[in-house]
Amino acid sequence: MTHPLARRVYDTCHLTGRFHLRSGQVSDEYFDKYLFEGKPELLREVAEAMVALLPECDVLAGIEMGGIPIATVMSQLTGLPTVFVRKQAKEYGTAKLAEGGRVSGLRVVVVEDVVTTGGALLTSCGQLRSVGAQVETVVCAIDREQGGRENLAAEGLHLHAVLTRRDLEASLTAGS
Repeated sequence: MTHPLARRVYDTCHLTGRFHLRSGQVSDEYFDKYLFEGKPELLREVAEAMVALLPECDVLAGIEMGGIPIATVMSQLTGLPTVFVRKQAKEYGTAKLAEGGRVSGLRVVVVEDVVTTGGALLTSCGQLRSVGAQVETVVCAIDREQGGRENLAAEGLHLHAVLTRRDLEASLTAGS
């Protein structure tokens, strides 16, 4: 069922070369998620698949920067409010970590585009928890299957991915 979507995402986003990842790793391939996020039809299809993975919640939290467009479309599809989570709270104005609404005391599902080791997510989820958000679930478009699921689980976070690296690779031989 995910093979046609996986193939479209792969064909749109897969790049080869030498890439330095946020995790500090170096990879000879890269999934440039902004390439699917910039295509309205494909972004909507990915967001629809992510909506299907949502547990009951009060708020979606899009992580700066790639999680924001996905969370916004998911909000439109579900009617759930969305907040936009900065990598760090700004030092001026409202000085908020999460912009767009409150999270304290609410069940928040974190929305991310690609998960590798989960390092940035662990920081953001910890920061959301520190301001009172109830965060137990992360939903992502692509799990690169490089330890992120396990690292998140160690902090009590459940990762639900629409596509995995394996799905993307399998789509090449699925005859789609």
